[in-house]
Amino acid sequence: MSTQVQDRIHDRRELTAVLLRALEQRHEVLDAIVDSEDHAEALTTVAGLLETTEAYAEAVLNLTFRRLTKVERRRIQTELKDLDATLEWTATDRPASTGRNFRLRPFTETDEDAALFRRRCVEQVDDAGTQWSEERVEKERAEGLSRVDDESAAWFVCEDTAENTAVGMVFGELSGREVDVAIWISPDARKKGYGTAAVKHSRQELAAEFPGTVLVVRAPA
Repeated sequence: MSTQVQDRIHDRRELTAVLLRALEQRHEVLDAIVDSEDHAEALTTVAGLLETTEAYAEAVLNLTFRRLTKVERRRIQTELKDLDATLEWTATDRPASTGRNFRLRPFTETDEDAALFRRRCVEQVDDAGTQWSEERVEKERAEGLSRVDDESAAWFVCEDTAENTAVGMVFGELSGREVDVAIWISPDARKKGYGTAAVKHSRQELAAEFPGTVLVVRAPA
């Protein structure tokens, strides 16, 4: 299964799970909505109550009363089981994939970000299979920062906001009307869902940086 297909199914699975939780906790959800001052407060409160993102909470607020019947709840339960059977893994297996405690921030010239880039480059080899030298690493970093300044590239640091730690990087490189997107996740942070979260967040960030382009996730960085 491709990453893009996995992501789409995963998103649908998470939305379905949130809707099911909302129906099971319908009394608490309704109380939270009724007690809210406005839509924004209701959105934040419901997201916290259901431990989900505001995007999924919006779907809960848009539920109609006909979705509260037993038949509808059984239908959603069946859909959730079918999606779980399709997925290679779920958010329970890789909790970071929801992107709730995840953010992208611009890569900078700080020593901290330079050290993170060097960690990433440990896994890079040249055409002869030789690991990049320190000079090559610094050259690649300097050239990348130059392209960012020229607005032909956008580099980001992936951060877990709950742990306050950097867990990877996203590289967006403009090529004609396409943006080649490469994602690197630190070895000690892999198989936790950070890659999926990075893909989700990079779509929005890179679409803002390079409007009207097509984002192409080609390979890990």
